[in-house]
Amino acid sequence: MSIERIVLAFAGFMILTSLALSHLHSPNWLWLTAFVGANMFQAAFTRFCPLAKFLEKLGKKPGPAF
Repeated sequence: MSIERIVLAFAGFMILTSLALSHLHSPNWLWLTAFVGANMFQAAFTRFCPLAKFLEKLGKKPGPAF
């Protein structure tokens, strides 16, 4: 799996997890959703994603997202 697809899958997982936790535990978990969304938004313009850099150091290769 390419870096881009891993990043998309991880972001989706974190958003769904934080939504579930906000429903089951505390609304404060929505701050995690906001953080993930803000990180995705800034990455679209700056082309900097901390997770992508981490995966690159682990040896994952970039590829087409779609």
